[in-house]
Amino acid sequence: MKKRMTAWGLLFVICALMLGGCASKNTGKITIATKPMTEQFVLGEMLKQLIEVQTDIKVELTKGIGGGTSNIHPALLKGDFDLYPEYTGTAWNFVLKRGEIPEEEELLAQLKEIYMQDYDLKWVGLYGFNNTFALTMRQEQAEELGVTTLSELGGVSGRLQFGSSYDFYEREDGYDALCDTYGLKFKKTLDIDIGLKYAAIESGELDVMTSFTTDGLLHVSNLKILEDDQNFFKTYYCGTVVRNETLKKYPELEPVFMQMDGLISNEDMSRLNYEVEEEKKSEQEVAREFLIEKGLLEADE
Repeated sequence: MKKRMTAWGLLFVICALMLGGCASKNTGKITIATKPMTEQFVLGEMLKQLIEVQTDIKVELTKGIGGGTSNIHPALLKGDFDLYPEYTGTAWNFVLKRGEIPEEEELLAQLKEIYMQDYDLKWVGLYGFNNTFALTMRQEQAEELGVTTLSELGGVSGRLQFGSSYDFYEREDGYDALCDTYGLKFKKTLDIDIGLKYAAIESGELDVMTSFTTDGLLHVSNLKILEDDQNFFKTYYCGTVVRNETLKKYPELEPVFMQMDGLISNEDMSRLNYEVEEEKKSEQEVAREFLIEKGLLEADE
């Protein structure tokens, strides 16, 4: 009788272990990389928090990889990182070395196909914002001159002073090409440090300047972004690029990533950048508050 009880007990333990194994969740650790810029830090925090709250996967987040795409993309291929936020224009021009960027939907379709075929990487959704160049003016001056588009700017540019950082004047797709496209002939051009240009335009030292469409200071500045009516500037929509091997190991990740698809507008990203850069909030706090605002996290999580 004693031996029989031991056998049944052993069988019970084996069954319990088998059932427990079937019921256990997919645990493990993944790594996220970001480029060295504020909005990438915030995006990395959003991805980390969503993953850790909604799955049993732990996340190691490495912020501010020097060289950005030039170092992160090869590291992803080697398996040093599992995923990172990338921009469509950067992927097309820098990674794939392609020329003219297709229309938005065609661009993403081609990126998905080529990245899967050549790199075994997958694009999973786009966050919604487009961080590209724009020309901005003081709102009151734009209204006074009747300027809402870059084509309209061409007719009055001879009366205005233009400013940008040094690299914009040197880019093949920068100042000279922009002027040729829109017939711009500014009265004067100035080389202005990126950290000083908002103060320069507010003071009247500049009339027109380059901005990025998600600059934090756009959130509070009385500036007007002029419509790029001939689509001169490339599109830089941001989305998650992830190793296909990682998605096969952790299939629960893809639905998490897709919750960020179309979630963040240009105005949203500008505000989030402002909160970190000017209000000195932490990236973790800003990311968490936004995800709560959008209903993706509970306030007590």
